[in-house]
Amino acid sequence: MRQAFNFYRSYYDVFNELSEKDKLKFITALLDRQFTGVESELSGMAKFAYLSQKHSIDKQVIGYERAKNVELSKSELPLGSPPPLPIGSPPKEEKEKEEEKEEEKEQNNIQARKLAFKNKLWEDFKSSYKVETLKAFYEYWTEHGDNDKKMRYEKEKSFGVSRRLSTWARNDFNKTENPIEEKGRGGGGVSMEELYKL
Repeated sequence: MRQAFNFYRSYYDVFNELSEKDKLKFITALLDRQFTGVESELSGMAKFAYLSQKHSIDKQVIGYERAKNVELSKSELPLGSPPPLPIGSPPKEEKEKEEEKEEEKEQNNIQARKLAFKNKLWEDFKSSYKVETLKAFYEYWTEHGDNDKKMRYEKEKSFGVSRRLSTWARNDFNKTENPIEEKGRGGGGVSMEELYKL
């Protein structure tokens, strides 16, 4: 049988906001849940107060039950045996599957964000910029590595699409010629294909 539990300040603060009648219902429900595991049927403000604290109340009860189950199973083990996994701990294979699902979810998430960025770019700026400019801008700023959780533009401290796109078009970043050469260092410029040959 459980001997003690943590009584958080938030329980006390909520308790003090209730009427005398609701205080009794709230504290009784809290104590019943902590010491016997029984959930009380509440209504009105007592229910509202209990629900506001339910997460931390249940978390304590679950933690106690897991610890109790581990202690019980440890006492039944022969000497030298490894301790059992806590109740609710997934085996390694399940954990690996969960990690793969999380990675897949992250990749789907990044793809969804890329699509949203592309749609916004197209809807807001298709009448102001050339398709080639929008495409080059999109491809550059949505670049990310295989393990990245963010795209290039999301890694910036601030990123105003309108201003960045304006600068992009003004500097003509999507052209195939070398911008340094064109600004006066060597005349007519060098194409990207010629640069790769060097």
